[in-house]
Amino acid sequence: MENGAARPAPAVIVAIDGPSGTGKSSTSKAVAAKLGLSYLDTGAQYRAITWWMVTNGIDITDPTAIAAVAGKPEIISGTDPSAPAITVDGTDVAGPIRTQEVTSKVSAVSAVPEVRARITELQRLIAAAAEPGIVVEGRDIGTTVLPDADLKIFLTASPEARASRRSGELKGADVNSTREALLKRDAADSSRKTSPLAKADDAVEVDTSDLTLQQVIECVVTLVEEKRAAK
Repeated sequence: MENGAARPAPAVIVAIDGPSGTGKSSTSKAVAAKLGLSYLDTGAQYRAITWWMVTNGIDITDPTAIAAVAGKPEIISGTDPSAPAITVDGTDVAGPIRTQEVTSKVSAVSAVPEVRARITELQRLIAAAAEPGIVVEGRDIGTTVLPDADLKIFLTASPEARASRRSGELKGADVNSTREALLKRDAADSSRKTSPLAKADDAVEVDTSDLTLQQVIECVVTLVEEKRAAK
């Protein structure tokens, strides 16, 4: 079927949403790499702006203070799935944004409407510029950021499975306390007024609780390939 004259696969925009610990990042990166698509970790962008707020001494408990400076930091996201880079005002923050301090504050910062408007605009620009297509992962991609995405996937998993995975990522973390933190984050993200974590009506739900990462990747790749074939 493939030959030198084969036409390039049509560009496809894939939105992958879901709570933490469902395998979203690993799956999204692997699918993008396998299919030659760009990749965007939108959570990293919210972590980046949170890192900037913390570094600059902004009061995280004051939404007005956060809103006032939401437009200041310059956030640049790389879209190479094998090496997704992110910088803030020219500083590489790929490591610093994963600290517990940033993790504990990101929900409060990302709940501020001005922050969401700023980051959402950034995400739409990146998606529009991705020529081969892109896999965009986050919490409100299919519902708010890219409601016209070609394919929307919502990954879920039991709280136990998610806590076990996340505590494996965070070396030495206690599974029970990790589970509590995840459920608290879910509640905050699902109940916020602006762009809450939610499954789009036309999203395909994939429960990853009992699947290996490889099985999840294969499932999503198949869904993307079917969508491409139908274009």
